[in-house]
Amino acid sequence: MTHLWVRAEQRPNEERVGLTPDGAKQLIEAGMRVTVEQSSVRTIGLDGYAQAGCEIAAENSWPQAPSDAIIFGLKELPDDGTPLSHRHILFGHAYKGQPAGEILLQRFRAGGGTLYDLEYLVDEKGRRIAAFGYWAGYAGAAVALKCWAAQQRGTLAGPVPAFPNAKAMLDALKTDLGELDAERPRALVIGALGRVGTGAADLCSAMNVPVTRWDMAETSHGGPFPEILEHEIFLNCILARPGTPVFVPAAARTAPRALSVIGDIACDPTSAFSPIQVYDRITTWAEPALRVHDDPVLDVSAIDNLPSMLPVESSLDYARQLLPSLLTLDDLDSGVWARAKTTFDKHMEGI
Repeated sequence: MTHLWVRAEQRPNEERVGLTPDGAKQLIEAGMRVTVEQSSVRTIGLDGYAQAGCEIAAENSWPQAPSDAIIFGLKELPDDGTPLSHRHILFGHAYKGQPAGEILLQRFRAGGGTLYDLEYLVDEKGRRIAAFGYWAGYAGAAVALKCWAAQQRGTLAGPVPAFPNAKAMLDALKTDLGELDAERPRALVIGALGRVGTGAADLCSAMNVPVTRWDMAETSHGGPFPEILEHEIFLNCILARPGTPVFVPAAARTAPRALSVIGDIACDPTSAFSPIQVYDRITTWAEPALRVHDDPVLDVSAIDNLPSMLPVESSLDYARQLLPSLLTLDDLDSGVWARAKTTFDKHMEGI
């Protein structure tokens, strides 16, 4: 019997979950065993899982789970260096040359476990079967606008919270903009036809921010892209991959430009393929803006768990997309799981 163990998230500011009580019920009805850990932060309460027939385990007890359990979470595992012996479903951020990713793969090598990376669950055509993209784009654009509003007041953007829903986020952003209602920056979105870019553009439109929408056709020539510097806000919604062009070179810091805020929503600054060359580390909920140049001012926002600012909407959306694949966990040798295992095996070579 397939045993799915839903762990509590251990990363700060992470309230999302990839399985709803209704989804858990469907898995159980399909003959699976589902264990859900207690959690002090999960946006969906435990009662619904218990009523669905899930077994309940103590928070953060997954290291002691049965050896055949498949451990399912979203964000990173605790960075304690321990070998990983289970099969894990999570966003590993381990396949693009990230230093922390190599350490993670070494832990799987040491423990004999397997990573089924959520970013690499793809269909036969290589398209991701589930993504948080829309809400990442929506929240990322909101943070970028918050950074811009702070600049107009001569300050750096302050902490950002989680919101109960999208309306609350919009209301808070309107307050941030305050007396700036008469003026709006211009935003350029790259990846505008994808889920992330759609969310970013929708947020901008909701706040009356003019949006220039770019996708593959506008970036296929490989650069340079002077138009980016002509907009006050640039929102990068393209995942870093081999061959991704550089959108903002290091020289942009001192170049003549209107650009004052970069929202790197794809957020992969330590990747060798990062298209944003003016910064080298992520930003945080407590400090969402990284100032990379003072005169003229240039701030970068690059928070790597943006959808958790809207944990309810993003959890429900993602869980709906992922459930059909979870229902196939009985067959790890075909479909999305086999493809993810092949990708893992490839990147384990030489580890």
